Amino acid sequence: MTTIQVRTPSKTKANVQKILSELGLDMSTAINIYLVQIEKHGGIPFPLITENGMTEEQENEILREIADAKRSKKVYSSAKEAHKAILGS
Repeated sequence: MTTIQVRTPSKTKANVQKILSELGLDMSTAINIYLVQIEKHGGIPFPLITENGMTEEQENEILREIADAKRSKKVYSSAKEAHKAILGS
């Protein structure tokens, strides 16, 4: 066995300890579970979510769509017309 030291914000640690306690786990067990899953998956075993609640790929897609929309400079006469165009109806 070996020891890992991790620095994390106090608030994060307290919030996570509360959640883990409700699950019947301690911090050390949870971290070991996480490390084993990284090993089994060959990477992070879940999608990484940004502060906006999306994956980086989803955010980049939205930014590309916004850039495309700005370049097209399409003007709609009403919200209903824009909505139809978006839905392809």
